[in-house]
Amino acid sequence: MNAVILVIDDNSTFNSILVRTLVRRGYSAVGALDVESALSMAEKHQPDRIVLDLNLGGASGLALIPALLERLPDCRIVVLTGYASITTAVEAIKSGAVQYLAKPVEIEAILSAFEADHPTRTEATPDEPLSVDRMTWEHIQRVLSEHEGNISATARALKMHRRTLQRKLLKRPAKT
Repeated sequence: MNAVILVIDDNSTFNSILVRTLVRRGYSAVGALDVESALSMAEKHQPDRIVLDLNLGGASGLALIPALLERLPDCRIVVLTGYASITTAVEAIKSGAVQYLAKPVEIEAILSAFEADHPTRTEATPDEPLSVDRMTWEHIQRVLSEHEGNISATARALKMHRRTLQRKLLKRPAKT
């Protein structure tokens, strides 16, 4: 177990707990709290694996994936998020992540995600169609992704007031 793991998450408490947990399990682990330090730590430590938060203090973790893979082409990246959506999951996998997991997540799930040969779904496909609230959430996430996380541009595209959109984004996604 000589793998080097870089944890990139702007929540300093979560970051340090995950790093300590990985070290206790025998991994060499380091943490970064923002995009700049993440790129610096990636250059310095040359990690084999990266745990990447989707939202890095307002910056998109998805936008960081290509830069990380350019520097570390054999690195395996697992994306974590507190606000999972199908749109961002697909985008993460297309960008080169090996897995996309919703927080809260167990350490075993993160470690097994690194070992997966192909990206897999963590949940079974529902038999029933999505609720209207969930479809709305998914649509907002897709439009937000199309506008590279720009709230004002997304609100204009959705013909919605910016504050209304911000309130909707602060809520957890609706159940399916």
